[in-house]
Amino acid sequence: MGVDISSLVSGRPISLGDLSGRAVAIDAFNTLYQFLTTIRQQDGTPLRDRDGKVTSHLSGLFYRSVALLEIGVKPVFVFDGRPPRLKSQTLEIRRQAREAAKREWKDALEAGDMKRALTKASQSSRLDEGMVDEAKRLLDSMGIPWIVSPTEGEAQMAHMARRGDVWAGASQDFDAILFGTPLLVRNLTLSTRRKTSSGSSTAVTPELVELQHVLEILSITREELVDLSILVGTDFNEGVRGIGPKKALKLVREHSSLEAISEGSATAVPSEFEEVRRIFLHPEVDDDYTLDWKPVDGEGVRKLMCDQHGFSVDRIDSTISRTRRTNTARSQSSLDVWG
Repeated sequence: MGVDISSLVSGRPISLGDLSGRAVAIDAFNTLYQFLTTIRQQDGTPLRDRDGKVTSHLSGLFYRSVALLEIGVKPVFVFDGRPPRLKSQTLEIRRQAREAAKREWKDALEAGDMKRALTKASQSSRLDEGMVDEAKRLLDSMGIPWIVSPTEGEAQMAHMARRGDVWAGASQDFDAILFGTPLLVRNLTLSTRRKTSSGSSTAVTPELVELQHVLEILSITREELVDLSILVGTDFNEGVRGIGPKKALKLVREHSSLEAISEGSATAVPSEFEEVRRIFLHPEVDDDYTLDWKPVDGEGVRKLMCDQHGFSVDRIDSTISRTRRTNTARSQSSLDVWG
């Protein structure tokens, strides 16, 4: 979920066409959870194959990736590695929340309350190791590179963007800019509306968040933005009771750092703030990666999607052929320029 500083940070609307020809690092776990949450039947049941195995993540990943390739985006997916020690409490809270939502989902089904059932089902979404492995296999067959971060995926994504290996990162979480992602794409979807956890829908427009612009608007540094977020609460620490984003911004502007806030005000800052700072400002990242986009391996995609999970061969083949026609047209266009 990441830090909630949405009241302070805003982006500018863009079209997906603005990303054509650009490499974009995508937060893989964030994206897969979106598919598990939203691709469900009316009673909240996720897509399943004939053996009862969940396939929502594969359906979403396949069709979203094809759509991006058609537009001309060069996606690379970044998976989380081992979580920092301080994230253990957050992960346990999320696990308990999923279990509670699963129980409430069953209760809602028994009561015939389909709207509540869908809401609770979405909140019970769980991404397991098998789903992650399948997602990587699908990306391999689609010729799309992927990377496993040493720790947090957003940290690796930010590192790649700062090096210039990708143009931007893509995630719904504002943690990405705390890690230093210069350009962050949010709402990277073709849909104009998105289901919310309450079962309703909201308008969706892709937007670009520029870190430097955010810092200029708030009149703070990135280090101060991290300190502000620690006061609000992150995945690695509880926030200070009674302090929201606006009050945290006021404190940071007045005192510049958590140390100064602790000494010069009545606010007790989180005791683990120095370690949280290190997670955001000096994360462990990997330089040993290669970004190489290859043609789609239709046979590999069919083996996973159709043979193993029962997706329609005709529909999968038709979708794959669209990417091939797009690639052919793009290559011909390049030849015409030089002709």
